[in-house]
Amino acid sequence: MLKHWPPLNALRGFEAAARLGSFHKAAEELHLTQSAISQQIRSLESFLEQPLFFRSGRSVALTDAGFDLLSTTQALLQQLAVGIRRLEQYRKPNQLVVNSTPAFARHWLVPRLGDFHARHPQVDLWLFTSDEVPDMASQTIDVAVRDDLTAQAECSFRVLLEDRLYPACHPRLLQLPARERTTLHGEREMDWSHWQVQGGEDVGQHSQGLNFSDPGLLLDAASGGLGIALVSELLAGAARAQGLLRPLSEQRVRGPKWSWLVHRDSEKDALTQNFCTWLSERLAPAQD
Repeated sequence: MLKHWPPLNALRGFEAAARLGSFHKAAEELHLTQSAISQQIRSLESFLEQPLFFRSGRSVALTDAGFDLLSTTQALLQQLAVGIRRLEQYRKPNQLVVNSTPAFARHWLVPRLGDFHARHPQVDLWLFTSDEVPDMASQTIDVAVRDDLTAQAECSFRVLLEDRLYPACHPRLLQLPARERTTLHGEREMDWSHWQVQGGEDVGQHSQGLNFSDPGLLLDAASGGLGIALVSELLAGAARAQGLLRPLSEQRVRGPKWSWLVHRDSEKDALTQNFCTWLSERLAPAQD
């Protein structure tokens, strides 16, 4: 693949010359000689086998190919600059990288992060969400908090709580007959088959309806009045407090187990300990 790349220094010289409309100004900007810029442009044109500039004395103008390449080059250099700036986050001395599912982050963790930050303002927390369980051995993650974790090498594993599930919907749907309520289906424990296997009562659920792979979106859909759903007691607390969800049954069934993985390189670090202590304290009421 690299055989198809032109010289990167030549691309940088080309972009400056094309943007400024002058080899001389490009040389000044890049702290090079005008002869060096001219040589870079010639090597690039030779590589591409076509001219990029019309030359008339000391003035230059882009050819159609030059205009096309300028757009591509500027986008490439901008993306590269952003990527390099993003690397600064890895040098922060007080950084703590926490992984979670998007649903846990949106519906439980983020609404409480203000409290954590107020208690530990020195912690530069980076919240990294993913649908897939991270590989703690190959990814730079200090703590993972999820409902789909199992033990991994070089990590301490701890079950924090076992969630409970219940059927719920927006209050306005209670005015409709059960047969007219759309059924919202999730995956794993959020699927209605889990409710039935656990002995859950019939609340008017149907086998057809709307299907969601993300439990967070499932909760959003139920809170927005799209239909009835099995929801997490842990994640649905805010929606229920806001009056967006009403239980369809007093019955609760076993839900997923929320656990953490703490990498052994991080577990003795004060930043990690502060976060884990805070997390345990905030989750404790949910276990009662």
